Amino acid sequence: MSKFVHLHIHSEFSLLDGANRIKDLPVRAKELGMDAMAITDHGVMYGAIDFYKACKKEGVKPIIGCEVYVAPRSRFDKEPNIDNKYNHLILLAKNNQGYKNLSKLVSLGFTEGYYYKPRIDLEILEKYSEGLICLSACLAGSVNQALLNGNNEKAEEIALWHKKVFGEDYYIEIQNNGIKEQVLANQKLVALARKLDIPLVATNDAHYLKKEDAYNHEVLLCIQTGKRMSDVDRMRFDTDELYVKSPEEMIEYFKAFPDAIENTVKIADKCNVEFEFGHTILPNYDVPPEFPTHFDFFKKLCDDGIKKRYGENPSKEILDRAEYEISVIKKMGYVDYFLIVWDFIHFAKTNGISVGPGRGSGAGSIIAYAIEITDIDPMKYDLLFERFLNPERISMPDFDVDFSDTHRQEVIDYVSEKYGKDHVSQIITFGTMAAKMVIRDVARVLDVPYSEADTLAKMIPNELHITIKKALEQNKELRDRYAADETVKKVLDVAMGLEGMPRQASTHACRSCYYKRPSRYLCSTICS
Repeated sequence: MSKFVHLHIHSEFSLLDGANRIKDLPVRAKELGMDAMAITDHGVMYGAIDFYKACKKEGVKPIIGCEVYVAPRSRFDKEPNIDNKYNHLILLAKNNQGYKNLSKLVSLGFTEGYYYKPRIDLEILEKYSEGLICLSACLAGSVNQALLNGNNEKAEEIALWHKKVFGEDYYIEIQNNGIKEQVLANQKLVALARKLDIPLVATNDAHYLKKEDAYNHEVLLCIQTGKRMSDVDRMRFDTDELYVKSPEEMIEYFKAFPDAIENTVKIADKCNVEFEFGHTILPNYDVPPEFPTHFDFFKKLCDDGIKKRYGENPSKEILDRAEYEISVIKKMGYVDYFLIVWDFIHFAKTNGISVGPGRGSGAGSIIAYAIEITDIDPMKYDLLFERFLNPERISMPDFDVDFSDTHRQEVIDYVSEKYGKDHVSQIITFGTMAAKMVIRDVARVLDVPYSEADTLAKMIPNELHITIKKALEQNKELRDRYAADETVKKVLDVAMGLEGMPRQASTHACRSCYYKRPSRYLCSTICS
């Protein structure tokens, strides 16, 4: 059993701030003898599922959390020079209800509170506090800020409010990060915790994996802020201590406060979020009242569609193929899926919105062709249904649907109105720092002339998924320069350390809902 558990860690999804790759975190935890670990990215939960899966794979208990931004006033207040001065707060999910509440808070931070950052406020924090553990956060936390500003009464007021809301699940957080102000803050935080009978917890606000990764992290911050390492006024942490420390290091630093170490394990024991994968939940499609079941309505659409496509007397081959597909669709529980897709495509076609003929494996379904989800005859082109749906391999169906870009929003609005705006969303996509881009970024930060950076970047072959490591193996000229030129070696070493990390988030240009592959124009996700 762990002697200490990290409860404050930023992954690569704290974009251009966290340098911990999710796949590396549980591996490092095991190396250091820890059997649990938390993820607490800034204001987002982008990495929660990947982190959960990575931890489960390594036999490490995943703790799902977030370092949320708290608005100084209401989340709806957005006045310059006032409401952009937010505070940090760590929230950890104890159970699945806590995970739902944390997801709700993070979502509201974007949809209602976004102002430079996704912000929540005390109103919704109290409303959605069930199932959550709260830590007072880093130096940017409201308790820390009040103490550092000499306002002890304000710090007590803030701490007591959180204690009232979270009860025994509120902790005063102390850190070992090598920052001068933190030493003073720790002294005041301990005194405050003892006075108000609030438990302590030790964390390290880990932004990178190992101590030697601190320099790469500084470069990453410069990429985020558009600065150079030579800039005097650049954002910096002035420490190389923000890494995933061993239990022994943490225990040694906090030997005067063993309870703060012990509480990390107690908190980890409290956190038991479990995700279920492979179970698809589709929204309900309301069939006309004259049909007893959804399947009856679906079968009527199929029968009418087969006759429309193939005439009143289709061949036995066509009828057998249709019956087989219908049986598989019913057996696998995807009747409603077909009805939902049919419905919004039918809406588009009856409202003069251009719809593509269909792409991908869905074109292999005669039923999709019959009910006009697709317009490609799979019998004519000898297309296989099993590439689309296979009873031996349970996975969601995959229709690729194209809509006119000038009317796509009408389809999204239709789906939103039918299933509820709170059940429809657009899909995120991440731009990552690919080989050429990261070389140019790092070179700029390190004051390497643009011409030199451009030359290095152009030595990377124009291949899909090429990495700097592969380029060094393939390109002798690049390899020779790497071996002979210290500046080139430094740029490429740092670039390899940051390569592949997410650089920015944006709305996926074309991914639709319960579909798993890109669709050029429809960008909705329907969730029940």
